[in-house]
Amino acid sequence: MIQGRFSVFPHENFVDLFLVQFGWEQCIPLHSYGPHIRNNYLFHYVISGRGWLDVRQRDGTGKRYQLHAGQGFLICPNQVTTYCADENDPWAYAWVEFGGVQSQYRLTLAGLGEDQPIYTTIQPEMANKVKDELLYIANHAQDSSLSLMAHFYLFLDALINSSSSKQRVRGLSQQGFYIREAIHFIDQYYRSDIRIEQVAGFCGLNRTYFSRLFKEVMGQTPQEYLARYRITKAMELMRNTDMSIGEIASMVGYHNQLYFSKVFRKFQGLPPRVWRQEDMLKLEKSREESAQEGREK
Repeated sequence: MIQGRFSVFPHENFVDLFLVQFGWEQCIPLHSYGPHIRNNYLFHYVISGRGWLDVRQRDGTGKRYQLHAGQGFLICPNQVTTYCADENDPWAYAWVEFGGVQSQYRLTLAGLGEDQPIYTTIQPEMANKVKDELLYIANHAQDSSLSLMAHFYLFLDALINSSSSKQRVRGLSQQGFYIREAIHFIDQYYRSDIRIEQVAGFCGLNRTYFSRLFKEVMGQTPQEYLARYRITKAMELMRNTDMSIGEIASMVGYHNQLYFSKVFRKFQGLPPRVWRQEDMLKLEKSREESAQEGREK
């Protein structure tokens, strides 16, 4: 019988980084999950045993990664993946699903992404910290949201500092400073009609170099980041206020509601009104499931 723990996180009050769900699992031989596509990032740390991860590439080909205790694997949004426990030595793992506009940047600092989904470490003590923080989150679902987020940040810090692929971004310290400045500028002025030239100018860079640097570090253009940031802020307002779609569009820097709806649909696959209705239903279902789990305990 599969043993484990699973919890959903009430993340509607977090934007830059947020938990979605988390847990741990001791799998039975050949227990598999997939093929499946995620909307957020999903990280597994292998506590014991072995297994494998299959990732379908954009060109239609596939790649398999063999994993063992002390390693981890990252699944990125919109990837088609399958993972399976070993037949003779099935793995146990702790896992966390998360998102937010800064999630890709933090993973880049760890050297993890679509092209490098496997976490390994040259610092076993720090890898133990990764495991310990994940297990703490998984086993303390009843803690406050702030407490769980604090441990999530400690997990990310340990992941970044212990990752053997961190060396790939060590040379980006100065560039990283520029990106942090750009993110700060966007955070302060996303409600206004800002242009990428303004963001580049704030960082003291010309637009061409800034755009190339931003995409190198963040994996997306500054225009895409700004749009995604605005849409994420709009989702927060739709969850937590009764403001109209038009009011929300204006609040996040889109003074043309039709254009806002077009951009929103590009990122979320649904018109804002439909997304809002479906999100309310999902939150109600999540609360009911959490309440039911609490009654069963």
